[in-house]
Amino acid sequence: MKLNELSPADGSTKKRMRVGRGVGSGKGKTAGRGVKGQKARSGVAVNGFEGGQMPIYMRLPKRGFKAPGAKTMSWVNLGRIAKAVDAGTLDASNVTEETLVASGVVRNARDGIRLLAKGDAPKKLNITVTGASKAAVEAVEKAGGSVTLTGTAKDAAEE
Repeated sequence: MKLNELSPADGSTKKRMRVGRGVGSGKGKTAGRGVKGQKARSGVAVNGFEGGQMPIYMRLPKRGFKAPGAKTMSWVNLGRIAKAVDAGTLDASNVTEETLVASGVVRNARDGIRLLAKGDAPKKLNITVTGASKAAVEAVEKAGGSVTLTGTAKDAAEE
């Protein structure tokens, strides 16, 4: 089979109906738009308008809640920090949010960095972050390190 032998399957393509080409064509005069009214005019886009009936987006209940003052935290897993320590881009004795961003482990700190427990904690890791999960704190302390939280307990627990 060659490119010039390719063709669409039979019946899969249709020619476009040419409208407004005389009464004998079947789509002459008003070109299938009916008579007068908003939709007979050009440039009409009535998205979501249901002819005066209450639109579906207003009939359906809204779900969820977005708190206006919510904090968006960046997060980092212990395994990612361990990789950076092994590679030598991060010093395990003093890890702060600034050093995490500078070494490229986290792209940006946003409203703070939260430590999560996925992966193994590096030995003797001293880390200062806004928040941390309980499992992450336990894992770091088990490996002989310490976690210092700068955020309030409420901020750390919420994220």
